[in-house]
Amino acid sequence: MSSEPCAPARVPLRSLLFVPGSRTDWLPKAEAAGADAVILDLEDAVPDDGKAAALDAVTHAIDQATSRMRLFVRVNSLDHAAGWQAADELRAVARPGLYGIVLPKVAHADDVTAADRMLAWCERHHGLPEGHFALVPLLETARGLREAYAIGRAAARIAHLGALTGPGGDVERAVGYRWSPDGDETRELRARVLLDARAADRPHPVAGLWTDIADLDGLRRFAEQNRALGYEGLAVIHPSHVPVVNEVFSPGPDELARCARLIAAVEEAQARGAGAVRFEGRMVDEAMAATARHTLALHG
Repeated sequence: MSSEPCAPARVPLRSLLFVPGSRTDWLPKAEAAGADAVILDLEDAVPDDGKAAALDAVTHAIDQATSRMRLFVRVNSLDHAAGWQAADELRAVARPGLYGIVLPKVAHADDVTAADRMLAWCERHHGLPEGHFALVPLLETARGLREAYAIGRAAARIAHLGALTGPGGDVERAVGYRWSPDGDETRELRARVLLDARAADRPHPVAGLWTDIADLDGLRRFAEQNRALGYEGLAVIHPSHVPVVNEVFSPGPDELARCARLIAAVEEAQARGAGAVRFEGRMVDEAMAATARHTLALHG
């Protein structure tokens, strides 16, 4: 029997809360809000003259981590003029206690390959199993969005690939859309990236972002739209958004109970030699039962 440590299983992450790397003292607030994961941000949320101090604070927070929250770090772009700085950040934070790296401005699969190799080196250095660190490539350029499938296939450690759209910022500038609260202008974009992620066998895609802190009703509609498309979680920017997003991406007791009833109905029909059965007004068969079993396996 092998005594080698195993890489952690990837699970759905309903809420991924951005926290500036310079404000690691906000981590207790994130945990109190119920965030499944926190993204400690060393990129846009930290000015250049504060990045060194923020990196020290982030590495200390990782070493001290004891909560159930999974910790990500968004490093700076490896393709940036200061790419060596980003590589140094990645090597510094890829240590026991870190769940994964968020890699910004990924344009093609080569960016992922470079990060994947560095993370594999860090895993060996720390005696961690291969694949211990998750990797989340951010698709913030037109090319990156178009090549989502190739990017997703570039490394097995990618689990949470998706499209993060919103008002202003890199994606709006790259694509040229005009953001609206209904999200009609980005729905097809998010759907296409979602399909690419699924086709690349990336198991738990996440979307985002909702930047209006006070508009929780709008956040709920946006989260529900993304869940309807097939996403399993949302990146968020404020602790008040976490409970709303967690609720949207968590099947309620009625939904889980219906899954159990559907499975029982199909299995009873199969025992009688029938392939399909009428269940609560609809025809269902093994395909629907398999979907219900999948839901219960993840959330039941």
